[in-house]
Amino acid sequence: MPFAQLVLGSPGAGKSTYCDGMHQFMSAIGRDCAVVNLDPANDKTNYPCALDIRELITLEEIMQDDQLGPNGGILYAFEELEHNMDWLVNGLKELEDSYILFDCPGQVELYTHHNSLRNIFFKLQKSGYRLVAVHLSDSFCLTQPSLYISNLLLTLRAMLQMDLPHINVLTKIDKVASYDPLPFNLDFYTDVQDLSYLTSYMEEEESSAARSARFHRLNEAVANLVENFSLVRFEVLAVENKKSMMHLLRVIDRAGGYVFGSAEGANDTVWQVAMRNEGSMMEVQDIQERWVDAKDEYDAAEAKEEENQRKMIEGDTAATTPDLIPDDDDDDEFDGMPPPTGDSGITIVRRNQ
Repeated sequence: MPFAQLVLGSPGAGKSTYCDGMHQFMSAIGRDCAVVNLDPANDKTNYPCALDIRELITLEEIMQDDQLGPNGGILYAFEELEHNMDWLVNGLKELEDSYILFDCPGQVELYTHHNSLRNIFFKLQKSGYRLVAVHLSDSFCLTQPSLYISNLLLTLRAMLQMDLPHINVLTKIDKVASYDPLPFNLDFYTDVQDLSYLTSYMEEEESSAARSARFHRLNEAVANLVENFSLVRFEVLAVENKKSMMHLLRVIDRAGGYVFGSAEGANDTVWQVAMRNEGSMMEVQDIQERWVDAKDEYDAAEAKEEENQRKMIEGDTAATTPDLIPDDDDDDEFDGMPPPTGDSGITIVRRNQ
């Protein structure tokens, strides 16, 4: 039973970077992983691309032949892919039981109201794939309440449209400390707590024309809509931080069922052991301290920990058997044996041929 992640998100959210980082991390923990590029406009990928939609159709061809713009061309490409599912299914069969990462385009129409993307993955589900939608949002949206509320609405719409196990992720969380101070702790934003507290902050950033009672009621209505569904919450991710990647992968594995039915193999490493350890799950209350209040201290401590682990690995590699007697051309009965230590009273005489 193959498992897969459907990586969604607006342009600039870090989808391709995430796929590259997750591919490297899975390889490090011994999990066979392959990345499928589903963006017909992406002709340069940082990751090794196991299957590329551009082998079927490219955005440049669509725009030239059908006189469509970039957004219309992307939608047309997925309609074409939906009618050529055999190409995708046959390509995935060659990857066998590899864990698949689907790198999708950034056009939000694909996963908010257009049906082709959803239909494609529904068909893959019927063929046995266990899918998890991973929706990425740039953590910069936390800096403006209006951006945050808009992102919540987009995220909720994607969850309702895709109808899959869904993990929402705030990417680039390691950059939050460099932005202006947030009015609330990170857990307020990740848990999507009482959004009424953001209303006054939204009015402060709006123009005088937008501060009317009409817009005030609109803001409240959108916030109430998100709260009433009570579906949206976020994980956080710094893609270059191993512990952050480890935590997110565990959450995804639990959502998709991977954690209940697969093992990573026998060649255990530090990160493989941690992946199977429930204690590796990051607590929500650690987020504010880890990424804002004491970020530099945590970065230094983790860098020191990784350095110690590297030295331990190098030490284990250096702790080999004693040097053996050089193996020259002589047919010597002592060749390949370790030399004696100390004065054993035995003189070794080498026979000349």
